Amino acid sequence: MPPVKPMLAKSVKGIPDPAKHDGLSFEPKWDGFRCVVFKDGAEVELASRNTKPLTRYFPEVVAAMREQLPERCVLDGEIFVSVGERLEFEVLQERIHPAASRIAMLSEKTPASYVAFDLLALGDESYAERPFAERRAALEGALAGLDGPCFLTRTTTDPAEAEEWFHQFEGAGLDGVVAKPLGAPYQQNARTMLKIKHERTADVVVAGYREHKTSTPEAPLLGSLLLGLYNDEGQLQHIGVSASFTAARRAELIEELQPLVCDIADHPWGHWQEFLTANPDRVPGTQSRWSQGKDLSFTPLRPERVLEVAYDHMEGHRFRHTAQFRRWRTDRDPESCGYEQLDEPVSYDLARILSVD
Repeated sequence: MPPVKPMLAKSVKGIPDPAKHDGLSFEPKWDGFRCVVFKDGAEVELASRNTKPLTRYFPEVVAAMREQLPERCVLDGEIFVSVGERLEFEVLQERIHPAASRIAMLSEKTPASYVAFDLLALGDESYAERPFAERRAALEGALAGLDGPCFLTRTTTDPAEAEEWFHQFEGAGLDGVVAKPLGAPYQQNARTMLKIKHERTADVVVAGYREHKTSTPEAPLLGSLLLGLYNDEGQLQHIGVSASFTAARRAELIEELQPLVCDIADHPWGHWQEFLTANPDRVPGTQSRWSQGKDLSFTPLRPERVLEVAYDHMEGHRFRHTAQFRRWRTDRDPESCGYEQLDEPVSYDLARILSVD
């Protein structure tokens, strides 16, 4: 019975050696909403990673689960939206909307799907205490023959094949590879799994900062750096943020950047002052349905400093996740920091990933 907190993963570099973990099962890392499914006959409930209900946002997925999943089961998996041959996380995010009419419209225009990758219960039996090898075998038996909108993720125990997936599947919008110890039980909220994600670097322009929530006038602390890249028209576009600093580093950075503070009217993003609600560029200082009233104001900086950051992959024209500070690039001219430096993955057909041989 809900609530169930999903099992989590810790990051590792490179495909791990199965021999050092008493055997591993590898699978694609899906880029969607983590979702635990509770099904009892016609009753279907969808719960997010933090146990919040998702059911009302995905009526087409619920309908498919009533038809395709076993009569009584609890599954762990991911809800995703694909457009053409790729996963599209931005399109998926649009589904979290208060208006039922919009949800209904999007469920037809850009329908979501579900991919299952673990089994917690089937019929009257709990599988959570069983090793993953047993859970996977039972899952394959219970979900045999699925061809969408509900799917069973593919797996392999061959690290060489997992390495190929890591490089190939990104072209279909996937996030990397997950490795699960074959002998491990399902442990709620524990980082039992291993995740291998892409990491790249880019030289970006520092265009502003936000203060940390614990910052005070007497002891100012930097919260995050606002980053930009120049597009083909020479306009500085907001590409994401860099955060996760120690308290000492937050104090050092905010002091170091004070000479660059400027008036918003003289800043490349000055024209964004007029926005009061979410906009397509998700520019700094503007509200969205995710911000929930948080103070998103920022201190503008003259775009004269270049920073090298590490990132995993892109979501449209922005970093998908928070970028990691690597080093200042005093040798780079800010105007030379454009989108052309970003690595583009080779395209890959999502349908080939979803078809289980």
